[in-house]
Amino acid sequence: MTVIIIKLVAVVVIGYLLGSIPVGYLLGRRQAKVDVRTYGSGKTGAANVFRTAGRKWGLLVAVLDICKGALAVVIAGFIVRGDYLLVGDSGLWWLFTSAQVLAALAAVTGHIWSVFLGFKGGRGVATFFGGLVALCPVAALFGGEVLIIGAGLTRFVSLGSIAGAVGSYAILVPLTILNGFPIEYLFYALVGVVIIFVMHRDNIRRLISGKERRLGDKADEVRLPPSGATKGAK
Repeated sequence: MTVIIIKLVAVVVIGYLLGSIPVGYLLGRRQAKVDVRTYGSGKTGAANVFRTAGRKWGLLVAVLDICKGALAVVIAGFIVRGDYLLVGDSGLWWLFTSAQVLAALAAVTGHIWSVFLGFKGGRGVATFFGGLVALCPVAALFGGEVLIIGAGLTRFVSLGSIAGAVGSYAILVPLTILNGFPIEYLFYALVGVVIIFVMHRDNIRRLISGKERRLGDKADEVRLPPSGATKGAK
């Protein structure tokens, strides 16, 4: 049991560190020569990179952020696979799926609160869907389609992101009840919806007031909070 606990801790740590890799910040600095934290929302996710550095880099960041979530799940599977095989006949399938879900949630957490950027980052949408791709591709595909269609029709990426997360959870409900999908996947989707709602609370306020940025709008320059905070701490 001690070995299993150690492996679960390792799964969470690895997932968090993977999620913490600030892909948007690094690509913005290296390729577009800008600090995406000083523009628009100040986030390092694909949407802000899209507005700040251009479509090509925004799409690349989205793909790489998706890969972070998916890779965390795959690595978790390899780490606990031996223990699952040993206890599989005892009905402990939950150990395998729970480790994967923990890794995916840790990756989302790392993306939002990156240890490499002073616990700042993005909103976690792409990394959430990356974890879902590895956990339950059907739910990820459905939610991803809702996101793309929603953002395309309204030109609000934030609204599409929220709708996509809700869509992935909604499709998992019947899949869990009728098709016996692991309840851990449903839990992951539910937590993901809550996180995405919370991380988009400023967007929701702007949507209500009619001031939300649309897809294609350029990002305005803003001050960089981390630098000011760092200087003040010295």
